[in-house]
Amino acid sequence: MSRYRAAIIGTGNIAGNHIKALRDLQDRVEVVAAMDIVSERVEEYSKKNNIPHYYTDVAEMLEKEHPDLVHIATPPNLHYRQILQALQAGASVLCEKPLCTSLAELDHITEVEQQTGKFCSSVFQWRFGSRGQHFKQLIQEEALGRPLVGICQTTWFRNAAYYEVPWRGKWSTEGGGPTMGHGIHAMDLFLWLLGDWEEVSAFTATLDRKIEVEDVSLAMVRFKNRTLGSIVNSVLSPREETYLRFDFQKATVELTGLYGYTNDNWRFTQPKGLEDETILARWDELTLNTPSSHKMQLSQLLDNLDRGQRPVSSTLDVRPTLEFLTAIYKSAASGQKVQQGSIVAGDPFYDHVSGIRQQEL
Repeated sequence: MSRYRAAIIGTGNIAGNHIKALRDLQDRVEVVAAMDIVSERVEEYSKKNNIPHYYTDVAEMLEKEHPDLVHIATPPNLHYRQILQALQAGASVLCEKPLCTSLAELDHITEVEQQTGKFCSSVFQWRFGSRGQHFKQLIQEEALGRPLVGICQTTWFRNAAYYEVPWRGKWSTEGGGPTMGHGIHAMDLFLWLLGDWEEVSAFTATLDRKIEVEDVSLAMVRFKNRTLGSIVNSVLSPREETYLRFDFQKATVELTGLYGYTNDNWRFTQPKGLEDETILARWDELTLNTPSSHKMQLSQLLDNLDRGQRPVSSTLDVRPTLEFLTAIYKSAASGQKVQQGSIVAGDPFYDHVSGIRQQEL
């Protein structure tokens, strides 16, 4: 194993999850620098977390510190440019969701990965809990039969004060509403577990918040394996919950949580009178109980870097998720079903998930 030099760009609230993961893995990674445009904030953050150097300019930090790994925890509109800077400086990247706000940007990031030999991964920590990974294995083995029906609900609550932060609620800076910024974790897990999607039909609306972007979205999806799914994303729901349900031929699997999960958040049910002890034993064989977390994703990322392998949740792996989110917006705007693979260069939705070109934002 190598010990990597890491830097953090952005020292707001979400950066706390990154520094905790880095501390927990300090035998494998050393945090050498932090950067934030607010000098007081980055100084306070660095002193609190014993980070030796801090900067207010990304380029200066990259030039002086030469990190192997850069964690990006800034608002969405900054991700694309900062990812490119880090890759071109010779660092791999772990960036908060969404990696960027268009398929065009994501495809360019992939090209720069290939040019530099470095990798860019999206923070999709829900893939990395022990139960989620075990469930994925059972699906691949068809241990539960074919998947038939899926439900994915991110029903959260964000009040008016939440949107007083200047970059929130705007296409140009947040890149979308609950579809892009809140339900993205559950949807990514949903898609990762069920496989390639085929077509989506969706609605979006701004019902109760004074924002540019949507505050609710609904979608129906058909997967290539014929599974049918429904998806709800909301920031208008006073009783907050994240809920996923998967109905297979031989069992129902449910996940109920909020911002993450452990094994205890999952439930397994077989049809009455048709219980199969062999299937139940496969579900119960898991002894590891690790939560979905930045730490678990970072640990696997470091393993991949040690081996020179493309990490799970890097650009090619997460493209279907960003394409799906884009398809939700396009379907809602057009009133038409959107097929996977149909959003290509020349389509305004390829250039931005909203269908609005950057120069118009």
